[in-house]
Amino acid sequence: MATKTQQLQRIVTEYRRDGRQWPATTKEIARWAVTTGRYDLTGPTLERQCARELAQAMGLEYFSDSHGRRVRAKHPARITKDGQQLVLWDDIRTAPRHHMQMAFQLRRRRIASECKQVKTDVDSYNDVHTDEMPIQMVLDFRRDVEEMELSEGAYSLFSGLSRPLEHPSAAVLTQAVRAE
Repeated sequence: MATKTQQLQRIVTEYRRDGRQWPATTKEIARWAVTTGRYDLTGPTLERQCARELAQAMGLEYFSDSHGRRVRAKHPARITKDGQQLVLWDDIRTAPRHHMQMAFQLRRRRIASECKQVKTDVDSYNDVHTDEMPIQMVLDFRRDVEEMELSEGAYSLFSGLSRPLEHPSAAVLTQAVRAE
């Protein structure tokens, strides 16, 4: 029996085979899949979908801490209970240290896994496109994090807010603070 992921991948393959628009948005593919009866939310599928949506919503909940930093409120940690793996969510403001250690390690592993996959994808692309300049991918994020922190700090200095503007001038402000 195919996994849910394999079933969804098959839907995408069938969507393309059906001659539909490609590249496509997930919304276009979903509309086609539902309309053609290839995707049906019933029973356990509906519960899993709801659980995914809840996890996504919890992962997007933030608050400002006493230093004005934007902090993620809810964090998942993977545990084993009665021989079964579970992902338990807790709030950073009330969670015990052990939960938060597991949650931070889980996020770190996900980031590392994503970086490895990006490197594999870039290497494969470069191997196939030898007639072009290779795409270089830097996986050391220290400078990126420092720049983001500087940007947040600089924006906070000038406006009294804890987050940078989502505006091109924010990058200019970051460069000005960095030059000092």
